[in-house]
Amino acid sequence: MVGTEIRELHFIEDIGLFFEQMGMPRMAGRILGVLLICDPPEQSLNDIGEAARASKASVSTMTRLLASSGLIEQVPSPVPRRDYFRYRKGGWLSFMRQRMEIMAALHDITEKGLGILDGKDPALRERLCEAHDIFEFVENEFPDWLERMAAKRGANLGRRRLGDRP
Repeated sequence: MVGTEIRELHFIEDIGLFFEQMGMPRMAGRILGVLLICDPPEQSLNDIGEAARASKASVSTMTRLLASSGLIEQVPSPVPRRDYFRYRKGGWLSFMRQRMEIMAALHDITEKGLGILDGKDPALRERLCEAHDIFEFVENEFPDWLERMAAKRGANLGRRRLGDRP
């Protein structure tokens, strides 16, 4: 049993480090790590805090962040006045969708920047063109990839496609 617990702690910390490398709080990743491998899937804030070795306040803050990212969801509690959470089915797809929407917004911003540099030296435009082309590619190509992945996983993204403008 001890070997299993150590492997679980390493997994939880690995997810935390991954999140930290993405510029997100390590604790959010650790909490997600707990919810990805826990049994039962629904865990109270206290259970999560114990497994993640975190304070209840930190767990509360990070669960809100994870829920807003679409990775986890709050579930009905079997115990009054207790908050329970679980990994949300399709959570990674929602998370990726949000990241791609950010890239789409950056495409719009770089487009405006290129307009500012219209008629100027092409060498000045090159810095912005690289970013523009990358974000345009993400906006044009990744929605199909995301839809294929959702279909493969049997998930309904339930929102507009990334390339669709509001």
